[in-house]
Amino acid sequence: MRSTLRSIIMASFDVSQAKAYFVLGGPGAGKGTQCAKLVEEFGFTHLSAGDLLRAERDSGSEAAELINDYIKNGLIVPMEITIGLLKTAMESAANPAGYLIDGFPRAVDQFEAFEATVVPAQFCLYFKCTEDVLEQRLLERGKTSGRVDDNIEAIKKRFRAQSRCHEIDSTRTVDEVFADVRAKFASTSA
Repeated sequence: MRSTLRSIIMASFDVSQAKAYFVLGGPGAGKGTQCAKLVEEFGFTHLSAGDLLRAERDSGSEAAELINDYIKNGLIVPMEITIGLLKTAMESAANPAGYLIDGFPRAVDQFEAFEATVVPAQFCLYFKCTEDVLEQRLLERGKTSGRVDDNIEAIKKRFRAQSRCHEIDSTRTVDEVFADVRAKFASTSA
């Protein structure tokens, strides 16, 4: 019964009608933590661009070597590959609740291409966190600190111009941050 229902949903799902939300912020800002809470509360599908790229790289596909070279050299993977992986994942999940797209876009041209070829994003959540707090969190996770991509600023400006960027202070506790995040989603679905 469940597989039949899933087949019906997938057959009628149109990714161009999907609800997509960009989730941005530095490493350690709490994107993954907040996405997990949003998935639990609202039923979204969480898509991490980085996870999709790593999975594709590890699959041995035609694009695997190219992806590996870009990641290894700290470069942004060509947007056609990342957008294709995101679109395929969205179509596969066929989730009418929507998608949290974590860590994408990283540049304005990626933002524009995604909105032109997949679906316009509902809005963007940007988790703002000081470098000190990011560093502390990353050290706690046992990873090295990194710097936020400068292009994120340009993307935030584009969303702000359309009143679609919601900056969240993520230096607070997980629950305090989630209260703000929940309110943003609740106000847009009302």
